[in-house]
Amino acid sequence: MRYSSIMTRKSTTIQAPLRIAAAVKRETRTQFAALPFRVKKGEVEVLLISSRDTGRWIIPKGWPMDGMRPAEAAAQEAWEEAGLRGRFYDDVLGLYSYSKWLDEDLSIPCIVVVFALEVSHEDAAFPEAGLRKTKWMSRKKASQRVDEPELKQILLGFDPERLK
Repeated sequence: MRYSSIMTRKSTTIQAPLRIAAAVKRETRTQFAALPFRVKKGEVEVLLISSRDTGRWIIPKGWPMDGMRPAEAAAQEAWEEAGLRGRFYDDVLGLYSYSKWLDEDLSIPCIVVVFALEVSHEDAAFPEAGLRKTKWMSRKKASQRVDEPELKQILLGFDPERLK
């Protein structure tokens, strides 16, 4: 499944700018997330990070970035939030929703598009180093630690063999 706002120009795939004309602050927004994974001793592990505000377990995610494909933006977030580098995949693993709290009284609904990131390296220095915890764990354990029901299903159903 390919994300619909990807355009191809001269064999180069780029992210079409995403604009929300006259958007009200409470309208649904889109974010892109990376599902970081590795295979260690034959077992698939995924990496969760803690959110900066509540400390709950999440996957790296953020807003669309001009000039980047959705999966690239997700991979960039994984580096900024957890120092992860590796191969990202353009196929969508799934979608989940959550409410992003902007302050005590204002939240906005977000739809998160999830992409796989096969981690080959973890940098010690990255923009949010020291602000979050990171933990590698099994898909089952990760699914028990996240709050969003759709993300739980994405984690449980994730099979890196399907990426090939």
